[in-house]
Amino acid sequence: MTSTLLQVAAGGAIGASARYLTGIAAVRVIGHGFPWVTLLVNVLGSFLMGALVVVLAHYHATRFAPFLMTGVLGGFTTFSAFSLDAVALFERGQVTTAALYVAGSVGVAIAALFAGMMAARGYFA
Repeated sequence: MTSTLLQVAAGGAIGASARYLTGIAAVRVIGHGFPWVTLLVNVLGSFLMGALVVVLAHYHATRFAPFLMTGVLGGFTTFSAFSLDAVALFERGQVTTAALYVAGSVGVAIAALFAGMMAARGYFA
């Protein structure tokens, strides 16, 4: 358990640092305005998650999943884990559940963000 936790923590530090550096580089190239950085990180992270899940399974190397998938990609973007969960549901034939998961995750997350903003604004008002 401790070993796995350390793998996730180390991977998370690498992923979060990569996210930060990607953001800096993208803003220099693209500029501010539309949230291109977030879109780029989410798409890239989802692509890498898809590739990793296949590669690790192919090589029977799922022991690296905590470090690479949960840690590095989780630190880079949690959207990749969300994408993997949605596709896994879809591939298991749970299409309705997958659709509800996607709609619920996005809708509820945005509603929670608004609720958090209102709560904090109410506290500081």
